[in-house]
Amino acid sequence: MVLTPEQKFALKRLALYAAALVIAVWILTPIVLITISAFADPRDYYNIHKILPTVFTTKNVEDLLIVLKGWKCVLNSVIVAFLTIAISFALGLPAGYALARYVFPGKDSIKLLIIALRMFPVMTMAVPLAVLYIELGLSDTLLGVALAHTSMALPFVVLITSSIFVSVPVEYEEAGMVFGLSRAEVFFKITLPLALPGLAAAAIFTFIMSWNEVFIASVLTLVNRTLPADILISAMAAPDPYKFAGGFIMVLPAMIFVFIARKYLVTMWGITLR
Repeated sequence: MVLTPEQKFALKRLALYAAALVIAVWILTPIVLITISAFADPRDYYNIHKILPTVFTTKNVEDLLIVLKGWKCVLNSVIVAFLTIAISFALGLPAGYALARYVFPGKDSIKLLIIALRMFPVMTMAVPLAVLYIELGLSDTLLGVALAHTSMALPFVVLITSSIFVSVPVEYEEAGMVFGLSRAEVFFKITLPLALPGLAAAAIFTFIMSWNEVFIASVLTLVNRTLPADILISAMAAPDPYKFAGGFIMVLPAMIFVFIARKYLVTMWGITLR
């Protein structure tokens, strides 16, 4: 049987949709299950005669946030994540712009060195980092955790922003300077708005990396813990419903952040939202 071009196109499209459906189910199934488990009544959750709970309550999440004081850890995680974004962009944007717009000796070597910063496992730096933080007075502070997270995210921010700025035509900047704009005004009024969709992707990556990071936060904090560190140290000893509630709270802010920034990502991919 010989297929027509239209039939071949339809089969390819069907295969693409099927692959997209499989990937979506693969990603969403754990999120749905952990959400159901977070709000399930413990008696219904442990009922062996039910595959999925049918009785739900908000008590698990409320107890984790209020009784176990998880709301402080959630607030700490949000503060650390946004501090990490701010510091990473304050340092990474100029570096990425310089790599994208200027030619200088050792440019390629600098890029390799930036990537090489991620060669060393975080575990090997835990003890010296803790000692350094104690001497600097940054131990058990949110700023200290944010600085540590920045050191992890900054190499990626520099490389991502560099590739983004390369995609912005330099002719736009030259035209702006012809009409009297300074280099700084050209960057903030022309280059930065055009690069905003790509920068949103870098911000999402930085936020999720900081939000999910657990090892550094566990080593550097004792009282001012972030949510992942608190779940690892405290909530893991709690009953299963509290663990699932912690997992749900871990997933929710990242999903909200991605949802807010999605329009910039869609713009970057060249798709129009209706």
